[in-house]
Amino acid sequence: MTDSDDFHRYQPAEGHGLPHDPFNAIVGPRPIGWISSRAADGTLNLAPYSFFNAFNYVPPIVGFASTSRKDTLANAEATGEFAWNLVTRPLAEAMNASSAIVPPEVDEFTLAGVTPAASLRIAAPRVAQSPVSFECRVTQIVQLSAADGRLVPTWLVLGEVVQVHIARRLLQDGIYQTAAAEPVLRAGGPADYFALGERFRMRRPG
Repeated sequence: MTDSDDFHRYQPAEGHGLPHDPFNAIVGPRPIGWISSRAADGTLNLAPYSFFNAFNYVPPIVGFASTSRKDTLANAEATGEFAWNLVTRPLAEAMNASSAIVPPEVDEFTLAGVTPAASLRIAAPRVAQSPVSFECRVTQIVQLSAADGRLVPTWLVLGEVVQVHIARRLLQDGIYQTAAAEPVLRAGGPADYFALGERFRMRRPG
């Protein structure tokens, strides 16, 4: 058996040749960017983003990618603010409901059955039911480009975390308990999610 027989190989530009694109399943499971924002006219917006992560410690910077010009992107551009809310297993269905494609005037907080909570340093509200939220101020909005320089219709929105909210029940002797929060993570496929499983520890060498 040759090495080629052991691997499925493809160039993404030419298609993957599989029933479903494996990219999202390979880079995963991924944290969910449940982003709340407020439009310039005051309309509230709440939407989940599967391309989300943390990018820097000091200052803390998080970011999400909008794969088209969606309301959240427009609100971040207009106001320079957004909030991230942790999706937990009890909030999974609410998060999913907020992903519905609806007109800009529709309030996804109401659609998802969750409550907006006033933030301390930004105008965009948090999700009251979420045990962890970050209030963020936009630092950069970057339209992504392909290797050949061609712009693609995806915008990376980066924001500095200027206020953190953590439910005290998730702090044990001052240490945040990741598994106790029951975070929900996005996987590949049209409907796959994960909850945290096994924890193991490894110390850095040196």
